[in-house]
Amino acid sequence: MKKLVLVLSFLVVGMTVFAADINLGDFPVGSWIDANYDAVWEFTSNNIRILGTDGSVIWDFSEKTINDFKVSIKEGAPAISLSCPEAGRSYTFIKPLTNTTLKMEIARPDKDLYTVTMAKK
Repeated sequence: MKKLVLVLSFLVVGMTVFAADINLGDFPVGSWIDANYDAVWEFTSNNIRILGTDGSVIWDFSEKTINDFKVSIKEGAPAISLSCPEAGRSYTFIKPLTNTTLKMEIARPDKDLYTVTMAKK
């Protein structure tokens, strides 16, 4: 519960950082499966990667530019959001408190919002 209070009270607002400088704070680390794309989203304390189901690295945010990174509460749950100019997308990840899933939203220019609920790996 103390961790949730810390997440609620700590907001990182509108900064440009490199992923190596990202601090997910108390946002849950781990891996979640995007079954639509046979991809695994891996969150560590200081990086986010997209892996193939065979473990190959598809995308590594560690050397990419991250804009608008913030930790917040969305839909009553801890969330992180960021945009990445190299990917041309904005991402929001919402971790419900009552289960192990992770909701991901990807905003892409000229395309519909992509939303998926991912299962914990």
